[in-house]
Amino acid sequence: MEQTAEVVDTVVQTGAAAAPQNGFWGMVLYCVVVFGVIYLLMVRPNKKRMAEYQKMLDSLKVGNRVMAAGIYGTIKKVNEKTIEVEVAKGVVLEFAKNAVASVE
Repeated sequence: MEQTAEVVDTVVQTGAAAAPQNGFWGMVLYCVVVFGVIYLLMVRPNKKRMAEYQKMLDSLKVGNRVMAAGIYGTIKKVNEKTIEVEVAKGVVLEFAKNAVASVE
């Protein structure tokens, strides 16, 4: 009887020790899959959009018609971080380049 109790204790301990290892690797695999899906569906497309937006900002030049901060106008001067936009004859406003939403 004593020997049977020892065998049962050994089996219980072995089974208890093995279960968390399988659960741990399953959890790691699950986390990797979730982060992979998030990267493919959210991060990668956003990086692509931001690269296109930066390319558009770098291509701004005098004479382009733009919408900056909801105001349409024509670029009169391009600086490193700002642009000057003529919104009406003789009315020139200065905007940060990041305020440009679109170029026509």
